[in-house]
Amino acid sequence: MKVTASRKTKQGETDWPRKVQPGRSIVTVYRRKTPSGNIAFLVANYADGEHRRLDAYPNEAEALAAAGKLAKRLDARDYVAASMTRAQAIEYADAVKSLEPFAVTVRDATSAVALCLKAIGDLANLHAAVKFYRERHKQVVKKPVPELVTEFLALKESRGASLRYLKDLGPRLSRFADACHKEAGNVTTADIQDWLDGMKLGPQNYRNYRTVLNTLFQHAVARSYCFDNPIEGVERVKVDSGEIEIFTPAEIAKLLASASPEFLPFVALGAFAGLRSAEIERLEWQDIDLAGGFITVGAGKAKTRSRRIIPIQPNLAQWLIPYACQSGLIWKRTNNDLQDARAACVKASGVKWKDNGCRHSYISYRLADTQNAAQVSLEAGNSPGVVFKHYRELVKPDAAKSWFAVAPEQPAKILPMPDFAAANA
Repeated sequence: MKVTASRKTKQGETDWPRKVQPGRSIVTVYRRKTPSGNIAFLVANYADGEHRRLDAYPNEAEALAAAGKLAKRLDARDYVAASMTRAQAIEYADAVKSLEPFAVTVRDATSAVALCLKAIGDLANLHAAVKFYRERHKQVVKKPVPELVTEFLALKESRGASLRYLKDLGPRLSRFADACHKEAGNVTTADIQDWLDGMKLGPQNYRNYRTVLNTLFQHAVARSYCFDNPIEGVERVKVDSGEIEIFTPAEIAKLLASASPEFLPFVALGAFAGLRSAEIERLEWQDIDLAGGFITVGAGKAKTRSRRIIPIQPNLAQWLIPYACQSGLIWKRTNNDLQDARAACVKASGVKWKDNGCRHSYISYRLADTQNAAQVSLEAGNSPGVVFKHYRELVKPDAAKSWFAVAPEQPAKILPMPDFAAANA
């Protein structure tokens, strides 16, 4: 390493500053007296750009050694810069442009990222850490869980949520609000997981609670009551739907014969049009066009929020003709009344009720009759894949003909409804 003095003072003595040059780059070392009378050795450091800074060292040997290392580093940097490929140069230019709005140099940015990577490990974790920091330092509005639930339910009602949905939502969220009085932003995944586990729910009920709470905290995050949604980390439980059960033609005939005048359309529309129970509860008599031969399920009444039209089968028309003069909702009473009517029908008929049995039966028999999954999916509001996967070959075409031949024994007469009590007299 070459060390030279700037000038000579006396023979055999060198003056300061000194130049250190192990290669092409030259670093200057200064010797100066401090105000206290001590001697300081200063290395001129241009490594951070064109602006010089002076690095202080306690003695000459350390200053010269540091100057040598710095000069070698500058040589290595200049070599890399001189040997950059076109792609590397473009990458550097893009980096400069990306950082320009933030007034940050490439050197500062790479130094910061390298420091973070030493602590975090990789870029994916670095992104996650930044997101966590940002969420935890944003403005959050304090909102106790009971107040959050009250606000959320009122909002759903004001936006026209169905009565059935509100009746499911309200009790579940009220139960959670009774158990949790924290600020919404302080509720953790562990809090919710412990609460759900403590209730010892079955798989389906557990999933229903998780879904409802997820909707609640999505609302909270959107209104800055929470940093993030704690439900995202709550365990998901797989629900075994089991085998699809359907009624036989003889069983549906017994159920229809035993159904009250109020409940009969509910059974018939599920069995011969494939409507879901919730859809029937929203359906009105004006949605049924007996003369035109179709049922219109509007987007606001369908589970999938997509409008669909269902053809009225000849036997379904016979079951519905007595109700031709009706108006308003098809089911005018409460959900509890519906359960009671179903229980009475089951008891009178001696036929065991099957969950979603009427709808499953319609899709199965209709697919066997038409051999057209796409057509049946349009009528049922499912995808062709679901229809083909779950309902294919459950029944034979001959059984389908028997299903859609189930009709009233007596010629249909129009009932002077809605006085169902008189009809039962």
